[in-house]
Amino acid sequence: MTHPDRIKLARRIHAALPQTQCTRCGYPDCAAYADAIADGQVPINQCPPGGAEGVARLAAITGQPTLPLNLANGLEAPRSVAVIDEAWCIGCTLCLPVCPTDAIVGSNKMMHTVIEPQCTGCELCIAVCPVDCIRLENVTGERTGWAAWSQAEAGEALERYTFHSSSRMYPLVKSSKTPLKVAQNTVETADKQSVIAAALAKSRAARSAKP
Repeated sequence: MTHPDRIKLARRIHAALPQTQCTRCGYPDCAAYADAIADGQVPINQCPPGGAEGVARLAAITGQPTLPLNLANGLEAPRSVAVIDEAWCIGCTLCLPVCPTDAIVGSNKMMHTVIEPQCTGCELCIAVCPVDCIRLENVTGERTGWAAWSQAEAGEALERYTFHSSSRMYPLVKSSKTPLKVAQNTVETADKQSVIAAALAKSRAARSAKP
């Protein structure tokens, strides 16, 4: 396969993915998974959000045989959205940078909330929450895979993820040119860790005192 053909194939594969950016495929985002498929490095059955229909779409594009979804990557399931228990949110902001579509809004030491239409159900915020105040709610009933998602929603999610990624890279580019900024970021990180530790202690104490 020529290089231009490989690029074209990767783009077609990427366009057929649901753009949840959940990383369950084992890659950092949908584009990386598409590239790996185009390079013949990975099977087409590692995207749980796409489900069986997603595998069929990729099979049609790549000419590979249709495979059952690889259960090691997760199950095909209804789409969920994240919901934050605002009573327990400590405003640590750890969930903000991991949300691929910037669906979580909030600021330091202030409660956060999720903008439901922008949430892809990627679950990435669950793991980083230090007080376990984020849960998932089923919003599609028994509909799973592409029956629980649409091409329009995938397109919007990709647009938001592209903006999210570029926004995160900008300060890194600036800091690489300004060593002092790197030092300031290090101090800010240490201060943030202290704030989170204190907030965690306060939250645990409140939970223990709750009847």
